[in-house]
Amino acid sequence: MALDGDFATPRPVVLRGGTVLALDDAHRVLPGTDVLVVGDRIAAIGPDLHVPEGTREIDVRDGIVLPGMIDTHRHMWQTAMRGYGADWTLTQYFVWYYLESGRHFRPQDVHAGNLLAAAEALDASVTTCVGWSHGLQTTDHAEAAVDALRAVPGRFVLAYGNIQQAPWEWATSPEFRAFARRRIDERDDMLGFQMAFDVTGDPAFPEKAAYEVARELGVPVTTHAGVGGATNDNGIRLAHEAGFLDETSIFVHAATLAADSYHRIAATGGSVSVSTESEQSAGQGYPPTWALRAEQVVEWATRGGARALGRDGDLGSVEVGRKADLVLLRNEHSPVSFPLLNPHGHVAFQAQRGDVHTVLVNGRIVKHEHRLVGVDLGSIRREVEATVAHLRSTLGEQAWQKGMNPDVPETKILDNPYTYTDYASGATHGG
Repeated sequence: MALDGDFATPRPVVLRGGTVLALDDAHRVLPGTDVLVVGDRIAAIGPDLHVPEGTREIDVRDGIVLPGMIDTHRHMWQTAMRGYGADWTLTQYFVWYYLESGRHFRPQDVHAGNLLAAAEALDASVTTCVGWSHGLQTTDHAEAAVDALRAVPGRFVLAYGNIQQAPWEWATSPEFRAFARRRIDERDDMLGFQMAFDVTGDPAFPEKAAYEVARELGVPVTTHAGVGGATNDNGIRLAHEAGFLDETSIFVHAATLAADSYHRIAATGGSVSVSTESEQSAGQGYPPTWALRAEQVVEWATRGGARALGRDGDLGSVEVGRKADLVLLRNEHSPVSFPLLNPHGHVAFQAQRGDVHTVLVNGRIVKHEHRLVGVDLGSIRREVEATVAHLRSTLGEQAWQKGMNPDVPETKILDNPYTYTDYASGATHGG
Protein backbone atom coordinates (compact mmCIF):
# COMPACT_ATOMS: atom_id res chain seq x y z
CA MET A 1 0.00 0.00 0.00
CA ALA A 2 1.52 3.32 -1.06
CA LEU A 3 2.12 6.02 1.49
CA ASP A 4 0.27 9.29 1.06
CA GLY A 5 2.71 11.61 -0.70
CA ASP A 6 3.19 14.13 2.11
CA PHE A 7 4.37 11.40 4.49
CA ALA A 8 6.46 9.30 2.12
CA THR A 9 9.80 10.78 3.25
CA PRO A 10 10.76 9.99 6.86
CA ARG A 11 11.32 13.10 8.97
CA PRO A 12 11.64 13.84 12.67
CA VAL A 13 8.29 14.76 14.26
CA VAL A 14 7.60 17.00 17.23
CA LEU A 15 4.25 17.08 19.02
CA ARG A 16 4.06 20.62 20.44
CA GLY A 17 2.48 21.73 23.69
CA GLY A 18 0.13 18.91 24.65
CA THR A 19 -0.75 17.27 27.93
CA VAL A 20 1.47 14.18 27.99
CA LEU A 21 0.38 11.08 29.90
CA ALA A 22 3.76 9.42 30.34
CA LEU A 23 2.47 6.19 31.92
CA ASP A 24 5.94 5.79 33.41
CA ASP A 25 6.92 4.58 36.88
CA ALA A 26 6.48 8.10 38.26
CA HIS A 27 2.95 8.38 36.78
CA ARG A 28 3.81 11.78 35.36
CA VAL A 29 1.23 14.04 33.74
CA LEU A 30 3.08 16.77 31.83
CA PRO A 31 1.04 19.79 30.67
CA GLY A 32 2.35 22.05 27.92
CA THR A 33 5.00 19.53 26.88
CA ASP A 34 6.67 18.66 23.58
CA VAL A 35 7.58 15.15 22.43
CA LEU A 36 10.29 14.81 19.78
CA VAL A 37 10.50 11.67 17.64
CA VAL A 38 13.62 10.89 15.62
CA GLY A 39 13.65 7.69 13.64
CA ASP A 40 11.65 5.03 15.48
CA ARG A 41 12.36 6.37 19.00
CA ILE A 42 11.30 9.14 21.35
CA ALA A 43 14.32 11.44 21.38
CA ALA A 44 13.29 14.16 23.85
CA ILE A 45 10.43 15.24 26.11
CA GLY A 46 10.03 18.72 27.57
CA PRO A 47 8.75 22.28 27.04
CA ASP A 48 9.85 24.33 24.02
CA LEU A 49 12.23 21.72 22.64
CA HIS A 50 14.86 22.66 20.07
CA VAL A 51 14.42 20.30 17.14
CA PRO A 52 16.44 19.30 14.05
CA GLU A 53 15.97 21.26 10.87
CA GLY A 54 13.20 19.83 8.74
CA THR A 55 11.24 18.44 11.68
CA ARG A 56 7.51 18.09 11.08
CA GLU A 57 5.66 20.10 13.74
CA ILE A 58 2.20 19.10 14.96
CA ASP A 59 0.28 21.46 17.22
CA VAL A 60 -1.13 19.42 20.09
CA ARG A 61 -2.23 22.25 22.39
CA ASP A 62 -5.55 21.37 24.05
CA GLY A 63 -4.80 17.75 23.18
CA ILE A 64 -3.56 14.65 25.01
CA VAL A 65 -0.48 12.68 23.99
CA LEU A 66 -0.22 9.13 25.30
CA PRO A 67 1.31 5.79 24.36
CA GLY A 68 -0.41 3.76 21.68
CA MET A 69 -3.03 1.34 22.96
CA ILE A 70 -2.15 -2.36 23.05
CA ASP A 71 -4.90 -4.92 22.40
CA THR A 72 -3.91 -8.41 23.56
CA HIS A 73 -6.92 -10.23 22.11
CA ARG A 74 -8.85 -9.49 18.93
CA HIS A 75 -10.40 -12.00 16.53
CA MET A 76 -9.16 -10.05 13.55
CA TRP A 77 -9.94 -12.77 11.01
CA GLN A 78 -13.67 -12.44 11.75
CA THR A 79 -13.87 -8.68 11.17
CA ALA A 80 -15.33 -8.92 7.66
CA MET A 81 -18.44 -10.35 9.36
CA ARG A 82 -18.71 -7.80 12.14
CA GLY A 83 -22.27 -6.80 12.87
CA TYR A 84 -23.64 -10.04 11.41
CA GLY A 85 -23.97 -11.55 14.88
CA ALA A 86 -25.22 -8.41 16.64
CA ASP A 87 -28.10 -10.34 18.26
CA TRP A 88 -26.20 -13.54 19.07
CA THR A 89 -25.74 -15.04 22.48
CA LEU A 90 -22.37 -16.61 23.29
CA THR A 91 -23.81 -20.00 22.38
CA GLN A 92 -24.95 -18.74 18.97
CA TYR A 93 -21.46 -17.36 18.35
CA PHE A 94 -20.02 -20.78 19.17
CA VAL A 95 -22.49 -22.57 16.92
CA TRP A 96 -21.93 -20.29 13.92
CA TYR A 97 -18.12 -20.06 14.03
CA TYR A 98 -17.05 -23.24 15.82
CA LEU A 99 -19.62 -25.82 14.70
CA GLU A 100 -21.17 -24.67 11.43
CA SER A 101 -19.83 -21.81 9.33
CA GLY A 102 -16.27 -21.03 10.42
CA ARG A 103 -15.00 -23.80 8.15
CA HIS A 104 -16.22 -21.86 5.09
CA PHE A 105 -13.56 -19.16 5.51
CA ARG A 106 -10.93 -19.36 2.78
CA PRO A 107 -7.39 -17.96 3.11
CA GLN A 108 -8.47 -14.82 1.23
CA ASP A 109 -11.30 -14.33 3.73
CA VAL A 110 -8.85 -14.41 6.63
CA HIS A 111 -6.74 -11.91 4.68
CA ALA A 112 -9.71 -9.58 4.22
CA GLY A 113 -10.70 -9.74 7.88
CA ASN A 114 -7.17 -9.05 9.06
CA LEU A 115 -6.77 -6.09 6.73
CA LEU A 116 -9.99 -4.50 7.94
CA ALA A 117 -9.26 -5.20 11.60
CA ALA A 118 -5.72 -3.84 11.32
CA ALA A 119 -6.89 -0.60 9.73
CA GLU A 120 -9.68 -0.26 12.28
CA ALA A 121 -7.23 -0.76 15.14
CA LEU A 122 -4.93 2.03 13.93
CA ASP A 123 -7.89 4.32 13.38
CA ALA A 124 -8.94 3.82 17.02
CA SER A 125 -5.44 4.43 18.51
CA VAL A 126 -4.47 0.75 18.89
CA THR A 127 -0.86 0.62 17.72
CA THR A 128 -0.18 -3.01 18.75
CA CYS A 129 -2.79 -5.71 18.25
CA VAL A 130 -2.80 -9.47 18.84
CA GLY A 131 -4.69 -11.24 16.09
CA TRP A 132 -6.24 -14.15 18.03
CA SER A 133 -6.45 -16.28 14.92
CA HIS A 134 -8.31 -19.48 15.75
CA GLY A 135 -9.60 -19.69 12.17
CA LEU A 136 -6.33 -20.87 10.60
CA GLN A 137 -7.54 -24.18 9.18
CA THR A 138 -4.36 -24.58 7.09
CA THR A 139 -0.97 -22.95 6.88
CA ASP A 140 -2.26 -21.27 3.71
CA HIS A 141 -4.76 -19.47 5.93
CA ALA A 142 -1.90 -18.55 8.24
CA GLU A 143 0.25 -17.19 5.43
CA ALA A 144 -2.70 -15.07 4.28
CA ALA A 145 -3.09 -13.74 7.83
CA VAL A 146 0.60 -12.77 7.96
CA ASP A 147 0.48 -11.12 4.52
CA ALA A 148 -2.42 -8.93 5.65
CA LEU A 149 -0.72 -7.87 8.88
CA ARG A 150 2.46 -7.02 7.00
CA ALA A 151 0.45 -4.85 4.58
CA VAL A 152 -0.83 -2.42 7.25
CA PRO A 153 1.60 -0.05 9.03
CA GLY A 154 0.87 -1.19 12.58
CA ARG A 155 2.51 -3.49 15.11
CA PHE A 156 0.91 -6.93 15.36
CA VAL A 157 1.18 -10.39 16.92
CA LEU A 158 -0.16 -13.44 15.11
CA ALA A 159 -1.67 -15.87 17.64
CA TYR A 160 -2.01 -19.09 15.65
CA GLY A 161 -5.01 -21.32 16.36
CA ASN A 162 -7.47 -23.64 14.62
CA ILE A 163 -10.91 -24.31 16.10
CA GLN A 164 -11.59 -26.93 13.43
CA GLN A 165 -8.94 -29.28 14.78
CA ALA A 166 -7.69 -30.36 18.20
CA PRO A 167 -4.70 -28.32 19.40
CA TRP A 168 -2.75 -31.51 20.13
CA GLU A 169 -3.18 -32.37 16.44
CA TRP A 170 -2.53 -29.11 14.61
CA ALA A 171 0.27 -28.03 16.96
CA THR A 172 2.20 -31.26 16.45
CA SER A 173 1.76 -31.39 12.68
CA PRO A 174 4.82 -30.99 10.43
CA GLU A 175 3.03 -28.19 8.55
CA PHE A 176 2.51 -26.09 11.66
CA ARG A 177 6.02 -26.70 12.93
CA ALA A 178 7.48 -25.59 9.61
CA PHE A 179 5.29 -22.48 9.55
CA ALA A 180 6.14 -21.64 13.16
CA ARG A 181 9.87 -21.97 12.56
CA ARG A 182 9.61 -19.64 9.57
CA ARG A 183 7.74 -17.11 11.64
CA ILE A 184 10.27 -17.37 14.46
CA ASP A 185 13.18 -17.00 12.04
CA GLU A 186 11.49 -13.99 10.39
CA ARG A 187 10.09 -12.51 13.60
CA ASP A 188 10.88 -8.83 13.97
CA ASP A 189 9.90 -5.76 15.88
CA MET A 190 6.63 -5.34 13.96
CA LEU A 191 5.21 -8.88 13.94
CA GLY A 192 5.31 -11.27 16.87
CA PHE A 193 4.06 -14.85 17.22
CA GLN A 194 2.01 -16.79 19.78
CA MET A 195 0.05 -20.04 19.92
CA ALA A 196 -3.68 -19.76 20.65
CA PHE A 197 -5.71 -22.68 21.95
CA ASP A 198 -8.21 -23.46 24.68
CA VAL A 199 -7.97 -25.96 27.54
CA THR A 200 -11.30 -27.64 28.23
CA GLY A 201 -10.40 -29.08 31.63
CA ASP A 202 -10.55 -32.70 30.48
CA PRO A 203 -8.67 -34.63 33.23
CA ALA A 204 -6.67 -36.45 30.51
CA PHE A 205 -5.18 -33.05 29.60
CA PRO A 206 -4.73 -33.75 25.88
CA GLU A 207 -3.68 -30.12 25.35
CA LYS A 208 -0.39 -31.01 27.07
CA ALA A 209 1.06 -31.92 23.67
CA ALA A 210 0.37 -28.40 22.34
CA TYR A 211 1.96 -26.82 25.41
CA GLU A 212 5.03 -29.00 24.86
CA VAL A 213 5.35 -27.75 21.28
CA ALA A 214 5.06 -24.15 22.50
CA ARG A 215 7.80 -24.78 25.05
CA GLU A 216 10.02 -26.44 22.46
CA LEU A 217 9.59 -23.50 20.07
CA GLY A 218 9.85 -20.86 22.80
CA VAL A 219 6.44 -19.43 21.85
CA PRO A 220 3.98 -17.86 24.36
CA VAL A 221 0.51 -19.37 24.76
CA THR A 222 -2.70 -17.36 24.89
CA THR A 223 -5.91 -19.13 25.87
CA HIS A 224 -9.58 -18.38 26.52
CA ALA A 225 -10.29 -19.09 30.19
CA GLY A 226 -13.34 -18.67 32.39
CA VAL A 227 -15.80 -18.49 29.47
CA GLY A 228 -19.06 -19.90 30.79
CA GLY A 229 -18.78 -23.67 30.81
CA ALA A 230 -16.46 -23.94 27.82
CA THR A 231 -13.21 -23.27 29.68
CA ASN A 232 -12.88 -23.25 33.44
CA ASP A 233 -10.70 -23.61 36.51
CA ASN A 234 -9.71 -27.20 35.75
CA GLY A 235 -7.87 -26.14 32.60
CA ILE A 236 -5.78 -23.62 34.52
CA ARG A 237 -5.10 -26.11 37.30
CA LEU A 238 -3.94 -28.78 34.84
CA ALA A 239 -1.61 -26.41 32.97
CA HIS A 240 -0.24 -25.02 36.22
CA GLU A 241 0.40 -28.42 37.79
CA ALA A 242 2.17 -29.52 34.61
CA GLY A 243 4.49 -26.51 34.87
CA PHE A 244 3.38 -24.71 31.71
CA LEU A 245 2.29 -21.38 33.19
CA ASP A 246 4.74 -18.48 33.30
CA GLU A 247 4.99 -14.72 32.76
CA THR A 248 4.24 -15.09 29.04
CA SER A 249 0.87 -16.82 29.63
CA ILE A 250 -2.21 -14.78 28.73
CA PHE A 251 -5.72 -15.78 29.85
CA VAL A 252 -8.51 -14.15 27.86
CA HIS A 253 -11.80 -13.10 29.54
CA ALA A 254 -11.30 -14.93 32.88
CA ALA A 255 -14.87 -13.98 33.77
CA THR A 256 -16.06 -17.15 35.55
CA LEU A 257 -12.97 -18.30 37.43
CA ALA A 258 -12.57 -19.14 41.10
CA ALA A 259 -10.06 -17.37 43.33
CA ASP A 260 -7.73 -20.37 43.08
CA SER A 261 -7.28 -19.78 39.34
CA TYR A 262 -6.46 -16.10 39.78
CA HIS A 263 -3.91 -17.08 42.43
CA ARG A 264 -2.26 -19.56 40.05
CA ILE A 265 -2.09 -16.94 37.30
CA ALA A 266 -0.66 -14.32 39.65
CA ALA A 267 1.85 -16.71 41.21
CA THR A 268 3.33 -17.57 37.82
CA GLY A 269 3.37 -13.97 36.56
CA GLY A 270 0.72 -14.41 33.86
CA SER A 271 -1.76 -11.84 32.59
CA VAL A 272 -5.51 -11.60 32.11
CA SER A 273 -6.82 -9.99 28.91
CA VAL A 274 -10.16 -8.32 29.59
CA SER A 275 -12.72 -7.68 26.84
CA THR A 276 -15.50 -6.00 28.78
CA GLU A 277 -17.82 -5.35 25.84
CA SER A 278 -17.68 -8.98 24.76
CA GLU A 279 -17.93 -10.40 28.27
CA GLN A 280 -21.01 -8.39 29.13
CA SER A 281 -22.84 -8.44 25.78
CA ALA A 282 -22.25 -12.18 25.30
CA GLY A 283 -23.10 -13.12 28.88
CA GLN A 284 -19.69 -14.60 29.68
CA GLY A 285 -19.75 -13.33 33.25
CA TYR A 286 -18.53 -10.23 35.04
CA PRO A 287 -15.12 -8.98 33.90
CA PRO A 288 -12.60 -9.36 36.74
CA THR A 289 -11.97 -5.62 36.92
CA TRP A 290 -13.28 -4.24 40.16
CA ALA A 291 -12.56 -0.81 41.70
CA LEU A 292 -10.30 0.48 38.94
CA ARG A 293 -9.43 4.15 38.78
CA ALA A 294 -9.31 5.93 35.41
CA GLU A 295 -5.52 6.05 35.48
CA GLN A 296 -5.41 2.27 35.95
CA VAL A 297 -7.73 1.76 33.00
CA VAL A 298 -5.41 3.78 30.75
CA GLU A 299 -2.37 1.99 32.15
CA TRP A 300 -3.88 -1.44 31.49
CA ALA A 301 -4.66 -0.43 27.90
CA THR A 302 -1.08 0.70 27.28
CA ARG A 303 1.69 -0.41 29.59
CA GLY A 304 -0.31 -3.38 30.84
CA GLY A 305 -0.54 -4.73 27.32
CA ALA A 306 3.18 -4.14 26.84
CA ARG A 307 3.95 -6.16 29.97
CA ALA A 308 1.72 -9.01 28.86
CA LEU A 309 3.51 -9.20 25.51
CA GLY A 310 6.98 -8.94 27.02
CA ARG A 311 7.48 -5.47 25.51
CA ASP A 312 7.51 -3.34 28.66
CA GLY A 313 11.08 -2.35 27.92
CA ASP A 314 10.22 -0.36 24.81
CA LEU A 315 6.43 0.03 24.48
CA GLY A 316 3.58 1.28 26.62
CA SER A 317 4.94 4.56 27.96
CA VAL A 318 6.15 7.97 26.78
CA GLU A 319 9.83 8.01 27.79
CA VAL A 320 13.03 8.97 26.05
CA GLY A 321 14.49 5.99 24.24
CA ARG A 322 11.19 4.14 23.95
CA LYS A 323 9.64 3.17 20.64
CA ALA A 324 7.65 6.04 19.17
CA ASP A 325 4.19 4.46 19.25
CA LEU A 326 2.16 7.55 20.14
CA VAL A 327 -1.41 8.81 20.01
CA LEU A 328 -2.70 12.37 19.93
CA LEU A 329 -6.28 12.93 21.07
CA ARG A 330 -7.47 16.31 19.82
CA ASN A 331 -10.64 17.43 18.11
CA GLU A 332 -11.30 21.15 18.12
CA HIS A 333 -14.66 20.57 16.42
CA SER A 334 -16.03 18.34 19.18
CA PRO A 335 -17.75 19.40 22.43
CA VAL A 336 -16.18 16.31 23.99
CA SER A 337 -12.73 17.94 23.82
CA PHE A 338 -13.25 20.35 26.73
CA PRO A 339 -12.88 20.98 29.58
CA LEU A 340 -9.80 18.83 30.12
CA LEU A 341 -9.86 18.35 33.90
CA ASN A 342 -8.74 14.78 34.57
CA PRO A 343 -6.71 13.65 31.55
CA HIS A 344 -6.89 9.93 32.40
CA GLY A 345 -10.63 10.22 32.95
CA HIS A 346 -10.92 12.05 29.64
CA VAL A 347 -9.24 9.16 27.84
CA ALA A 348 -11.30 6.51 29.64
CA PHE A 349 -14.73 8.14 29.47
CA GLN A 350 -14.90 11.07 27.04
CA ALA A 351 -12.58 10.48 24.09
CA GLN A 352 -13.80 8.40 21.16
CA ARG A 353 -12.48 7.17 17.83
CA GLY A 354 -13.36 10.48 16.18
CA ASP A 355 -11.06 12.29 18.61
CA VAL A 356 -7.97 10.37 17.50
CA HIS A 357 -6.15 13.08 15.57
CA THR A 358 -2.71 11.54 14.97
CA VAL A 359 -1.17 8.10 15.45
CA LEU A 360 2.50 7.16 15.13
CA VAL A 361 3.81 3.60 14.97
CA ASN A 362 7.55 3.03 15.11
CA GLY A 363 8.03 6.75 14.48
CA ARG A 364 5.90 6.71 11.34
CA ILE A 365 2.71 8.75 11.03
CA VAL A 366 -0.10 6.31 10.20
CA LYS A 367 -3.04 8.62 10.97
CA HIS A 368 -3.12 12.42 10.78
CA GLU A 369 -5.89 14.98 11.03
CA HIS A 370 -8.35 12.14 11.69
CA ARG A 371 -7.50 10.21 8.51
CA LEU A 372 -5.45 7.06 8.04
CA VAL A 373 -2.18 7.40 6.14
CA GLY A 374 -0.81 4.64 3.93
CA VAL A 375 -3.97 2.51 4.13
CA ASP A 376 -5.99 1.83 0.98
CA LEU A 377 -9.53 1.58 2.32
CA GLY A 378 -10.98 1.13 -1.17
CA SER A 379 -8.92 -2.00 -1.71
CA ILE A 380 -9.84 -3.34 1.74
CA ARG A 381 -13.52 -2.69 1.05
CA ARG A 382 -13.36 -4.72 -2.17
CA GLU A 383 -11.76 -7.67 -0.38
CA VAL A 384 -14.31 -7.56 2.41
CA GLU A 385 -17.21 -7.36 -0.03
CA ALA A 386 -15.85 -10.44 -1.83
CA THR A 387 -15.70 -12.34 1.48
CA VAL A 388 -19.26 -11.38 2.39
CA ALA A 389 -20.48 -12.43 -1.06
CA HIS A 390 -18.66 -15.77 -0.77
CA LEU A 391 -20.09 -16.61 2.64
CA ARG A 392 -23.58 -15.47 1.70
CA SER A 393 -23.64 -17.61 -1.45
CA THR A 394 -22.07 -20.60 0.34
CA LEU A 395 -24.64 -20.55 3.14
CA GLY A 396 -27.60 -19.78 0.91
CA GLU A 397 -29.97 -16.88 1.44
CA GLN A 398 -32.27 -18.63 3.91
CA ALA A 399 -29.43 -19.76 6.17
CA TRP A 400 -27.75 -16.35 5.83
CA GLN A 401 -30.84 -14.49 7.00
CA LYS A 402 -31.52 -17.02 9.75
CA GLY A 403 -27.99 -16.68 11.06
CA MET A 404 -28.20 -12.90 11.18
CA ASN A 405 -31.69 -12.86 12.73
CA PRO A 406 -31.72 -15.75 15.21
CA ASP A 407 -34.65 -16.85 17.29
CA VAL A 408 -34.56 -15.94 20.96
CA PRO A 409 -32.90 -19.03 22.44
CA GLU A 410 -33.78 -21.00 25.52
CA THR A 411 -31.75 -20.19 28.60
CA LYS A 412 -29.03 -22.67 27.85
CA ILE A 413 -25.28 -22.37 27.57
CA LEU A 414 -23.36 -24.52 25.12
CA ASP A 415 -20.94 -26.36 27.38
CA ASN A 416 -18.72 -27.80 24.66
CA PRO A 417 -18.36 -25.82 21.42
CA TYR A 418 -15.34 -27.83 20.29
CA THR A 419 -15.81 -30.28 17.44
CA TYR A 420 -12.68 -32.23 18.35
CA THR A 421 -13.68 -33.46 21.84
CA ASP A 422 -16.76 -34.86 23.60
CA TYR A 423 -15.61 -33.59 26.98
CA ALA A 424 -18.08 -31.39 28.87
CA SER A 425 -17.57 -29.93 32.30
CA GLY A 426 -19.52 -31.62 35.07
CA ALA A 427 -18.72 -28.69 37.31
CA THR A 428 -20.76 -26.29 35.20
CA HIS A 429 -23.61 -27.89 33.27
CA GLY A 430 -23.74 -31.49 34.30
CA GLY A 431 -21.68 -32.91 31.43
